[in-house]
Amino acid sequence: MKESGYPVGVSTACLYPMLTEQALLELCKRGIQNVEIFINAPSELEKRFLREIKSMLEHYGVNAVSMHPFTCELETMMFFTGYSRRLNDGLEYYKKYFEAMEYLGSKIFVLHGNNSRNRCPDEMYFGHFERFNEIASAFGVTVAQENVGRCSSGDLEFLKKMKAALGDKAKFVLDTKQAVRAGYDPYEFVNALGESICHIHISDYDDTSDCKLVGTGKLDCREFVSCLRKNNVNSAVILELYSSGYKSVEELKTNCDYIKSCL
Repeated sequence: MKESGYPVGVSTACLYPMLTEQALLELCKRGIQNVEIFINAPSELEKRFLREIKSMLEHYGVNAVSMHPFTCELETMMFFTGYSRRLNDGLEYYKKYFEAMEYLGSKIFVLHGNNSRNRCPDEMYFGHFERFNEIASAFGVTVAQENVGRCSSGDLEFLKKMKAALGDKAKFVLDTKQAVRAGYDPYEFVNALGESICHIHISDYDDTSDCKLVGTGKLDCREFVSCLRKNNVNSAVILELYSSGYKSVEELKTNCDYIKSCL
C-alpha cells in the first residue's frame, strides 16, 4: 500500500514482553513500514544490540521513526525534583538514547515526564524540558512531551501553559488512550496543541476499554485524520496497543493498513 502523507506504523511495545529484537522482526516480516522502538533494558542501548536492530531495519527497509524509553517510570525522580546532581546524571544517561536514535535514524523521543503526585513548579519543568531538547538537538533528535494520564502532562491546561511558555520549542506526542484515560476527548488535544503535535500514538476506545484496535470503538479514524489536517498536524501515526487489545500480530498489520486507508 502506498505510503500516505502521515507515516503509519506500529510500536514494538504492542508485543511486550516479547524481546525487543523479536518484536521488531515480527513487525518487519509483515511489511510494516514504520515502527516505534520501545527500549526495554540498558543492554539494548549498547552498540552490539543496536547493530542487530539497524541491520534488521535496513534489510526490510523499515523506518524507526521514534523511540520510547523504559526509564519513563523514573523520570519524575531523575528530572523533576530539586536535586541538581541527579538531574545532571540523568541527562548524561539519556544521551545514550539520543546516540542510539542518531545511529538508527530515529527523530522523535517520547517523554512521560513528572508524575502529578510530585510537586514540580511549572517554571522548573519547562526549563528542564528546554535543556532536554538542547542536548537532544545535537543528535538530530526532538524530545516530545506525551500526554500521560498519571503525569503532569495528563492535564491539557498544563500542556497549553507549556506551549505558551516555550513556543516552537514545545513539541508533543498525542496518545489517544491517555487522553481518554484523563477524561478528555482526543480532539481537544488536537485543537488546542495543533502543529505542536509531532507524533501520535493511536488506539480506539469505547465504554469498556480505552485501548482497542482502531475502527472497533468510538474513534472515527477518517474524521480524526480530518481534524489533524485542519490543525496542520504533521506527524507519524503509530498504533500502540496493550497485548490485551488484539489477538495476533496479523491483526496489528491489518489495523495498520486500515489506518493507512483512512489517510
